[in-house]
Amino acid sequence: MDPPAITGEDRSSPEPKMTLKRYFVKALHRLQKGPGYTYKELLVWYCDNTNTHGPKRIIREGPKKKVIWFLLTLLFASLVFWNWGSLILTYLSYGVSASLAIGFKTMTFPAVTICNASPYRYSKAKPYLQELDNLIDAALDRILQPPNENMTVSSPTNSSQDLNMQLWNQIPLMLIDESNKTHPVIYDILGNHSSFANLDGKNCKLALKLCTNNGTSCTYRNFTSAAQAVTEWYVLQSTSILSQKTERERIEIGYKAEEMILACLFGAEPCNYKNFTHLYHPDHGNCYIFNWGVEKKPLISSNPGAEFGLKLILDISQDDYIPYLTSTAGAWLMLHEQKTFPFLKDQGIYAMSGTETSIGVLVDELVRMGAPYSDCTVNGSDIPIKNLYQDYPTYQEETVPTEPCSNCTMEDRKESSTGAVYRTTYSIQACLRSCFQAWMVKDCNCCHYSFPRVQGKPYCNNQEFPDWAYCFSELRNQLEIRQTCIESCKETCNNTQYKMTISMADWPSEASENWIFHILSYERNKSRDITVDRSGIIKLNIYFQEYNYRTIVETAGTTVVWLLSSLGGQFGFWMGGSVLCIIEFGEILIDFVWITILKLIGWFKGLRRKRSQPPKRDALPTVSERVEAHTNLGFQGEEGEEGADDNPGDDNLAADGEAGSEPGTPPPQYDSLRVSAMDVMEMDSDGEADPTKA
Repeated sequence: MDPPAITGEDRSSPEPKMTLKRYFVKALHRLQKGPGYTYKELLVWYCDNTNTHGPKRIIREGPKKKVIWFLLTLLFASLVFWNWGSLILTYLSYGVSASLAIGFKTMTFPAVTICNASPYRYSKAKPYLQELDNLIDAALDRILQPPNENMTVSSPTNSSQDLNMQLWNQIPLMLIDESNKTHPVIYDILGNHSSFANLDGKNCKLALKLCTNNGTSCTYRNFTSAAQAVTEWYVLQSTSILSQKTERERIEIGYKAEEMILACLFGAEPCNYKNFTHLYHPDHGNCYIFNWGVEKKPLISSNPGAEFGLKLILDISQDDYIPYLTSTAGAWLMLHEQKTFPFLKDQGIYAMSGTETSIGVLVDELVRMGAPYSDCTVNGSDIPIKNLYQDYPTYQEETVPTEPCSNCTMEDRKESSTGAVYRTTYSIQACLRSCFQAWMVKDCNCCHYSFPRVQGKPYCNNQEFPDWAYCFSELRNQLEIRQTCIESCKETCNNTQYKMTISMADWPSEASENWIFHILSYERNKSRDITVDRSGIIKLNIYFQEYNYRTIVETAGTTVVWLLSSLGGQFGFWMGGSVLCIIEFGEILIDFVWITILKLIGWFKGLRRKRSQPPKRDALPTVSERVEAHTNLGFQGEEGEEGADDNPGDDNLAADGEAGSEPGTPPPQYDSLRVSAMDVMEMDSDGEADPTKA
């Protein structure tokens, strides 16, 4: 019968599998075999065949030159590796280089924030601060009281019974007499003692006494001038008082926009106080921002020059300043980017009353690369500190009727707390203040009045937190706290800076002040009498000097291309090598590792085989052991078995041989003499055995 026909599919399907199997078997056998060289042979082969200069001369020159070329090759190879290390460290330092570009374009007008130097009107804030004023008046009377020899130890003033001594004792003012340096004498300003006029003023200092709640720990803040001490004392006490008032009450005692902004002109377009965004700041009271961009699209300046900028006339009402809280007359002014919070104490300037202040603006745009080249942040999302200024609370305007009204005007509106917030962008000043407020909450368990409040925590005051001033003073003087905040906060990667050129002149002039003051008084309160004067009037001109702007851009000082070219240059200069030489060196390293692994494997196998062999016995076997070994049928001669298989007729000879063996002489103690025949392995074309054809 003919065998069944084999289809093409049946003939071809086993062949790829067998070929793949043979390939893997050959690869495994090659791995087990290794490179086939010793260390010395491999090193000689590399030196003789490498393209790197130097190694060839080591094996080809005479004995003396071999030593010289070996030392030179070793020296230059060390220089190459040393230079490589320096280049890699330079690259990993991520240095930057700054490039300056000057451009020309139509630019967005900056946001302009104005605040009065006095945060509140004294006429409206006096009911809250009356007791504080009485205390400081009495303290100044005691300090400036002339000597009176007939004066007896009594109360500080005749009206001392009207003073709130509980308020005074919370943060008292002390006089320290340092005439005796080792034993200074401390007096309470409003204490029961005689006048201080007999003391030597050069050896006396005013200080604030700040104590904890139980009075066990106190500290004294010394001042070189009594003016500084009085101002600082008044700020701490007024902060405690005003922090207990609602934000609505604090806004009401501040300066209104319609009272402060008398005239406004942007370019050729008239404007008024309604074009300003109200912002309440605890340190500056009511502030007003022009072109902030949080409610409307930012304005564009059409041309450079004073006639195309912002012109303002302000009335700061200096006669209504709080005497002990503010000793500076003028207006705070700051130029900043849209949607950024204004920090006037850090970046603001003063505009002096009775002058026309012209401010020419130049724009610098700074673009940083970011990590890992510079430690900056794009929007503050990677900062571990919560930005308390990001959602800054505000009092938005709402209409008197609650229903939507399309015909409502600005006069029909009122300000009320609706829980709305201003979405401001990140800045490092906001981060630093948020960080300090977080430490205030942690150490003092209350929020400082000058910074936004943390949700769920009240503002610090003397009634609820009697030791808050001591805690605040200690916290502010700790360098570790400030350093921690500086390390946690980052600069913004993209920043716009406004460089200002300021010039001033008296305004109005003596010849024109009469008619200007009449017009301004009439426009403000419809009065034909002059209600404004030179001490309270400020004129501002803010404009772009030119449309040229500078852009400072950071670029990477070292790149991957620079690193590779530098590494190759050093290698080529010292060793005359290239990338192929590095590949050759990598190849010999792989062979060295390969040979080492195979030697270790062989050593472990030999150690295991040595441990598995039975220990050698030095004592002679006993008679019973000899008999047992002799009678064991498992021990049969290999030659006898093969002869028995080849010549079946010689069984009798084998039997005679067994019978003729010497009794008591055992055969060798092998585990077995039946060794299976090794499979004959076919040799492939490369001369290697192919186990698949066994």
